[in-house]
Amino acid sequence: MAITGFFEHPGVIAMAHRGFSRAGLENSMEAFGAAVDLGYRYVETDVHATADGVCVAFHDDTLDRVTDGTGRLRELPWATVREAKIGGVAAIPRLDDLFEQWPDLRINIDCKHPSAIGPLVDAIERHRAHERVCVASFSDRTRRTVLRRLSAPAATSAGQTQIAAFVLASQARLGHLAATTLQGVDCIQVPPSHARIPIVTRATISAAHAASAQVHVWTIDEPSEMHALLDLGVDGILTDRADMLKNVLVQRNQWA
Repeated sequence: MAITGFFEHPGVIAMAHRGFSRAGLENSMEAFGAAVDLGYRYVETDVHATADGVCVAFHDDTLDRVTDGTGRLRELPWATVREAKIGGVAAIPRLDDLFEQWPDLRINIDCKHPSAIGPLVDAIERHRAHERVCVASFSDRTRRTVLRRLSAPAATSAGQTQIAAFVLASQARLGHLAATTLQGVDCIQVPPSHARIPIVTRATISAAHAASAQVHVWTIDEPSEMHALLDLGVDGILTDRADMLKNVLVQRNQWA
């Protein structure tokens, strides 16, 4: 689709999944800063909204797993959420914080719940960040609602239903049908396989490219798998090991 410049990049898109932190401080300003310091131009994050409508960069729907706090994010006010510390040390950032700290950083944003739609749209609008984001969600309805509410186009990746239809059509060599399933999206972001069924194959990559869509694969942390996927011709890799992916791309003269 390519209606924005989000994916304009002179090489493989290396994306730091929830930033980069060997200490487990995922989705923290420290983790995003570490990725930027390595030279990453793309990061991936997730968003939820607090009870009072603050859009926060956080994966889980509760605080319990990665912070010293407890409770469901969408039921807690920002005044409570901001006191919780990731790994006991790092604050939970607002999406606004990322936009303000790194004006040139491109952010792949997974909207985790419908309650975050309005706050996500508001944050993008406040910063006029339409060219800097790729809107993602497992829910096609959530993703489409975000895009519809924005005042300008933004890049987007396929949701779960679209991906399932595309994979079935591409593996059946139904090229026209596969292309139809990806109308309105810029990329698919998928694991290498699901339930032992390969998803990222030469056939699916070829079908996606025929539909003018990129193929990004998550979450890849082993150099051997990174090499194998790059040999297949994927367009991007999401990783928790931003250091390793950079090393692989440098070795291949594909770091940009």
